[in-house]
Amino acid sequence: MPEWLNQVDVALFYFFNVGLQNPVFDWLMPFITEKTHWFPVWGAAIVLMAWKGGRKGRTVVLLAIPIILISDQLTSSVLKPFFGRMRPCVALEGINLLVKKKTSFSMPSGHAANFTAAATLFTFYYRRHGWWLFGIALLVGYSRIAVGVHYPFDVLVGSLVGFTSAGLVLIIWRKLEQRIFSG
Repeated sequence: MPEWLNQVDVALFYFFNVGLQNPVFDWLMPFITEKTHWFPVWGAAIVLMAWKGGRKGRTVVLLAIPIILISDQLTSSVLKPFFGRMRPCVALEGINLLVKKKTSFSMPSGHAANFTAAATLFTFYYRRHGWWLFGIALLVGYSRIAVGVHYPFDVLVGSLVGFTSAGLVLIIWRKLEQRIFSG
C-alpha cells in the first residue's frame, strides 16, 4: 500500500477508534464483533429457509456454504499472508482496544468479507431485506475498527472480497441452473 494511502487509513482508524469512542460503543461493539453471538441468528435463518423457504430458501442455504468458504479462505489463507499487514492493535500506540489483542495479519477483514458475502447472497434472493442485511454487515465491519483490530481499508477490502465471492458463485450458479433446468 502506498505510504500516503496508509497515512489516510491510520488517520481514519484513529478517528473511528479513538475519536468516536464512547461508553455505549465500548459496551456494544465487542458484543457485535463477536461472531459467536451471530451463530443463533444465522442458524435460525438457515433452519427457517431450509424448512419454510421452499426451493428459493434451500438454494440460499446451499449457496451459503461455498460463498462463505470462499470468502473466508480467500481472506485468511490467501490475502492476509499476501498483504502481511500488522493489526492496528499491534502497530499503533494509544488506541482503544476493546477485545483480546490479536497478532495475526489484518488485511482484509474476514468478518467484513463473510458478513458482506452473506448479505449479498440473501439480498439477491430476498431483495426487500437488503437494507438491513447490508446494515448488519456495515455494523460488524465498523465494530472491527471500533474494537481496535482492523483499519478501515481492511474492512473495505474485506467487504469487496465478500461481495465478489458471492457475486461469482451466484453467476456460476445461474449458469448451472440454466443448463440443468432448461433441458
